[in-house]
Amino acid sequence: MILLDTQAVLWLAQVPEMLTEDATEAISEARRRNGVAISDKTLWELAMLISRKRVGVKTSLRDFLHEVERHFTVLPITGEVAERAVQFTERYPKDPTDRIIGATAVIHGLQLVTSDKLIRASGEVDCIW
Repeated sequence: MILLDTQAVLWLAQVPEMLTEDATEAISEARRRNGVAISDKTLWELAMLISRKRVGVKTSLRDFLHEVERHFTVLPITGEVAERAVQFTERYPKDPTDRIIGATAVIHGLQLVTSDKLIRASGEVDCIW
């Protein structure tokens, strides 16, 4: 299983050609083997982006989120995830959503598919891009 960040979910749904070859292959392989996951924080971030019209979708917000839930395993914020999210170093992005998503990957032992250069550069989460 692998974990996708919010941008990767959006690109996969709308413009899959924006994903790198490595990301696309990892997602395909994970789908064949044991699945693709997202953090529950990704659902919230998608809702915020769509409701604020920063991202357009062709369906209602409810229908879009339902489709995301159908295609991904949604991993919850647990106490362990919350604790890990506040333990990243100064190299890791300060954004709370990035921290929850990264901590979810670390706690579950998953690689994170992300285009975020700061997350990747931090070296604190095993990333695919």
